[in-house]
Amino acid sequence: MELTSLLLVLSSLCGCCSGAAPPNFVLVFADDLGFGDLGCYGHPTSLTPHLDRLAAGGLRFTDFYCTSPVCSPSRASLLTGRYQTRSGIYPGVLYPGSIGGLPLNETTIAEVLKPLGYATAAVGKWHLGFGANGMYLPTKQGFDQYLGIPYSHDMGPCWNLTCFPPDVKCFGLCDIGGVTVPLMHNDAIKQQPVDFLDLEKTYSDFATNFITTSAKKNQPFFLYYPSHHTHYPQYAGPEAAGKSLRGPFGDALLEFDNTIGNILTTLEKTGVINNTLVFFTSDNGPELMRMSRGGNAGPLKCGKGTTYDGGMREPAIAYWPGTIRPGVTHELASTLDILPTISTLAGAKLPQVMLDGVDMTEILVQQGKSKRETMIFYPTDPSEMYGLFALRLGKYKAHYYTRGATHSGTTPDQDCPVFAVLKAHDPPLLFNLELDPSENYPLPLMGKPDLKALLERMKRVKQQFEASMVFGQSQVSKGIDHNLEPCCNPQCTPKPNCCQC
Repeated sequence: MELTSLLLVLSSLCGCCSGAAPPNFVLVFADDLGFGDLGCYGHPTSLTPHLDRLAAGGLRFTDFYCTSPVCSPSRASLLTGRYQTRSGIYPGVLYPGSIGGLPLNETTIAEVLKPLGYATAAVGKWHLGFGANGMYLPTKQGFDQYLGIPYSHDMGPCWNLTCFPPDVKCFGLCDIGGVTVPLMHNDAIKQQPVDFLDLEKTYSDFATNFITTSAKKNQPFFLYYPSHHTHYPQYAGPEAAGKSLRGPFGDALLEFDNTIGNILTTLEKTGVINNTLVFFTSDNGPELMRMSRGGNAGPLKCGKGTTYDGGMREPAIAYWPGTIRPGVTHELASTLDILPTISTLAGAKLPQVMLDGVDMTEILVQQGKSKRETMIFYPTDPSEMYGLFALRLGKYKAHYYTRGATHSGTTPDQDCPVFAVLKAHDPPLLFNLELDPSENYPLPLMGKPDLKALLERMKRVKQQFEASMVFGQSQVSKGIDHNLEPCCNPQCTPKPNCCQC
């Protein structure tokens, strides 16, 4: 695409350039949802009519990646456009009593948009830290409003909570010994423990009210909806429970899809749908250790916790009626690219830091080529000693290290469980992901000078990237102080049992 024609497209989209209303943004982030979990990605029994509608009317990605096979680091990258190693959200994830969190000097999408007068709201799972006096909550990171659980909803005792009506208890024990899961509004605890049967309706009402209020004010808005669905333990209220063919996982997915439907209906009723980019993807692959209740990676290898594609390649859909033509793109893209793309479309200034994302506007509005050539695969516990585990360049992926994960246990593939210990590969395992998306058949290098030359090029790309990577101080390694766990009655005893309101 010629530069002049791209500039014409951008000038028609960017409110600051043309005098038109700036675009709105709705960013939907699923939890532990695999590449093969949606109807529009081929699952035979998932009931996802609204996501299928987005896919049919928008642009569906086949080669879209998150940056980590677990929650917190993946979310940090999405909101900052930077690998989690830069912001220090590693190793693993943050907990209710974690001392650290997403550093306040990191710039989120919400903070990019605020100077342009955007209303900003987050609803759902934050999981980027709570901290002393809630110092890491969304309201401290550019969001005007927040309603949600500040971490993963399995981070608390769940055996005595109801996950499905009329009184079906949550499946499993979750984390025993912590406070019950709180529902927060802005900085205050609204409910503890949370009522799972009513939670999604509460989220849906909050999200649709935010859109309606912003539209009435003619104020551009950014809604970030990181759902708890379909993370374990699954739950669903009366509108979705028992309504799918896929059991508890399917019911949770259906409830998630229903909220997306309510958001779309509200965008239509308020007359802003043609000026709103809706972007959907997921934080990491399926938790296969939960078997039929853990999600599905489709044809991809392994799942959550691993640097195989099943752990980090995600469904993704971009929907914007009148601007994005329906179709499918095989271009390489990532959650890292969302911040630069939103910045371009809104006419906002990029943060003055090292960004790892690239602008996807040309892919979205022209179904053109991606500016992204490479994707980096870090394990859940990245370190400067080992560096990246795998690298994708174009259609090829090289594994320098492989390792299974507890999250991907129970599968027949022996490379996936935690018993598949860390293994270095020299030369690296090389796969053609267009021919072999399942990463089953390493390409033979004997007598293939072209592949050996490719590996040399990948080695140079790897060295250049690792030379540019400055690891931020690990926020997770700052440790845990149980006194920081959110409690609606902070002076009560005995904790954690007394934290109920």
